[in-house]
Amino acid sequence: MTREPYPTARRTETVDDLHGTPVPDPYRWLEDAEGAETEAWLLAQQDLFKRESEPQRFKERIAELLRSGSVGVPAWRGERHFFSRRTPDQEHAVYYVVDADGTERALIDPMALDSSGLTTLDAVQPDKEGRLLAYQLSVGGDEESKLYVMDVATGENIEGPIDRCRYSPIAWLPGGESFYYVRRLPSDQVPEGESQFHRRVYLHQVGASLDDDVMIFGEGLKMTNYYGVSVSRDGRWLQVSASEGTAPRNDLWVADLTASPTEAPALKVVQEDVDAQTGLYFGRDGLVYVHTDRDASRARVCVADPETPTEWRDLIPEDPEAVLSDFAILDDLDSPVMLVGWTRHAISEISIHDLRTGERIGEVPAPGLGTIGGISERPEGGYEAWFGYTDNTTPPTIQRYDARTGETTLWAASPGAVEVPPVRTEQVVYQSKDGTDVRMLIISPVDGDGPRPTILYGYGGFGLSMTPGYAASVLAWVEAGGVYAIANLRGGGEEGEDWHRSGMLANKQNVFDDFHAAAEHLIATGVTTSEHLAISGGSNGGLLVGAALTQRPDLYAAVACSAPLLDMIRYEKFGLGATWNVEYGSADVPEQFGWLSGYSPYHHVREGVEYPATLFTVFQSDTRVHPLHAWKMCAALQHASTGDRPVLLRNETEVGHGARSISRSVDLSADTLTFLAKHTGL
Repeated sequence: MTREPYPTARRTETVDDLHGTPVPDPYRWLEDAEGAETEAWLLAQQDLFKRESEPQRFKERIAELLRSGSVGVPAWRGERHFFSRRTPDQEHAVYYVVDADGTERALIDPMALDSSGLTTLDAVQPDKEGRLLAYQLSVGGDEESKLYVMDVATGENIEGPIDRCRYSPIAWLPGGESFYYVRRLPSDQVPEGESQFHRRVYLHQVGASLDDDVMIFGEGLKMTNYYGVSVSRDGRWLQVSASEGTAPRNDLWVADLTASPTEAPALKVVQEDVDAQTGLYFGRDGLVYVHTDRDASRARVCVADPETPTEWRDLIPEDPEAVLSDFAILDDLDSPVMLVGWTRHAISEISIHDLRTGERIGEVPAPGLGTIGGISERPEGGYEAWFGYTDNTTPPTIQRYDARTGETTLWAASPGAVEVPPVRTEQVVYQSKDGTDVRMLIISPVDGDGPRPTILYGYGGFGLSMTPGYAASVLAWVEAGGVYAIANLRGGGEEGEDWHRSGMLANKQNVFDDFHAAAEHLIATGVTTSEHLAISGGSNGGLLVGAALTQRPDLYAAVACSAPLLDMIRYEKFGLGATWNVEYGSADVPEQFGWLSGYSPYHHVREGVEYPATLFTVFQSDTRVHPLHAWKMCAALQHASTGDRPVLLRNETEVGHGARSISRSVDLSADTLTFLAKHTGL
């Protein structure tokens, strides 16, 4: 044995009896994050990681490639527009306003607010006139947003902080005097351990006491519900949606605010107890446009009268192979049009349709085969639209489409100039265990052939799609001679809601089978070998690679497992886990316990197996996925694994599951790539 000895981790005889099945949990004590024994163990793991780590090979190149900076899609409000931009030397993006005369001003600079870099800007929402700005900040990665309201003209806060606003939408009423928002109940009004839940929708008058806020929705509904709220541009229509946790379905109501008071809106059901996701867009033409996957897995756009919003007719029907992602209406034309965003096998496109008939009459030129996001028009109408674009070698840009000329032009580029290495990108199709066709993007050096050290990345959950995008760590790896592959696994949204559902709940094993098949395809086609193959994933993707390494330890040489879910028997008890049982199932239900126990990585670690070299990267302030998952799994693997391949833990403080400063991102990426390079021979 040439590796360092592991820190001692006490094994206990803790066993739960669940539905007549014994479930051992020898490292239950590591769930106590503030316990002296846990803290001592974490310090010892930190020392081990430092001793085992090699000098960061990729740090300078990743930092250089990130000097591209970034730019965001503009939001237009009257004569002003708002956008975000990060310049090459900034740790965080800054939020700007551009006034009617073209003057650009910084409104929110997280580093000016907090030079430590620990404060992040979580969300922004200008009012309908562009005079006020609601924005949300959190500190140290906890994502516990506090809400503020700023006077855009002066840059001064006129309200806040308002706490308990995590994941809160803001729906301004015209005039900027009030808004609807979502806030959790105070912790002293909910049962112990449930303070992360119990949201309600409120109406708030700007400048008034929070005690005067009026609860308009949510009382008596499920504690894990998330709520959406929006108000049409003319202020007439209020829309409220409710989703049980992250369920791929929602209930939906509307109220006519000219017929009932804003503090007591008369909400009418649009959709209730229907297994579909639906949202409404109230057009300037007096019609309501319905974006739904009801009876259409890849989604469609329907149209209705707002007075009878349950009576729909198809405008843009479901496409047989492209997923309808968003749309925008351009109506300052002789013949108004709708721009429709699609994702076809993970590649984006925009089509043009006659607004009245839905007939497809053209396409919006795109810069390449990449990802288009956030189609934006002027709320008061117009002939222009803006959208974001990126691909594997293109930093984020903003494109402007002019419906009068049919031209797409570059409106704003990421501000930094970087030299991007030449790479070759191809999309391949392979077969999974059950014969299902799955797609995978392979990014490789332009010269030479395999086999090469390769990283296989996946996610496969919550209907999220893995689409092309600029990633400094990917480019640095490929430039150094490696291959990076991204698999579009079931559980994602690349092929629509049916694709998602074929990888959730009882079907979760399909995701892991798709991933193993991706690895086998890369080996069979000579891209790599099992001795040179690493796998990487974070969050739900951390569960993916955790399951992969326990199910097929022979197939992989190295694993990077970040912020993972790994104890799938007890996951609901921590962080936001209770909101995910609609995706995974609950161990409290006998049948669902069977699904979870069938793959829960922590419970499938076997003694005497030579597991791949494994690096767990976790974040102490993570309030979504508690780091205890990785702590327990790390202890179990260190106890069980044979051979010289190390199992290491990188435990980072004062950051969480989401946004972080650029320098912290660079360090994490460099440590991860250095580890994978060492154990794949790059």
